[in-house]
Order: sequence, then C-alpha cells, then structure tokens
Amino acid sequence: MIERLERQLGKEERDLQILDAVIHNGPIGIVKLSQETDIPQHKVRYSLRMLENDELIEATPQGAIPVDDIADRVEEINAGIDSLVSRLDALSGDDA
Repeated sequence: MIERLERQLGKEERDLQILDAVIHNGPIGIVKLSQETDIPQHKVRYSLRMLENDELIEATPQGAIPVDDIADRVEEINAGIDSLVSRLDALSGDDA
C-alpha cells in the first residue's frame, strides 16, 4: 500500500512541477517543458493531459498556458495539500 501511495505522490508532484513551469513560462511546449524540468517528454505529455483534464491549463498552438483563474485554483490546491498534511500528522500521532 505504501508503494502505491508513493507512486501516486510522485505523479502528483510531477504534475505540480509541470503546472508551475506552465504558469511561469507559458505558453510552453512539451520539449521545452522537458528541458526546463528534467522530466522525460512522455511523462510531460501525460502530466499535461492530466492538468488539462483538471482544467488547470489549456492547450494552444503555441503551447500550454494556465487557465485565467489559475491563482484561485493554486490557492485551492495549496489548501487541499495543507489539509492532507494535517490529516497525515493526525494519523501518525494516533500510531504513537
């Protein structure tokens, strides 16, 4: 179970790294994202698809760009991460 959680966390971390690069460098394509992040192109492509499905980025002929309300979306993501950290802290406290 831990290995599965670690793999999922790795994918989410990669998606957030790609999102950050799109926010700061967009419009940006797969090759440039791969170079900027040191993530292989096939994984960049997958992350872009996931981010587009989550309506965090948009594909354009020039490359990926963040959605108009990305600042609000990032705030929601950060609040969700904080909540998860709190839950994990509570769980680890129960084991002590």
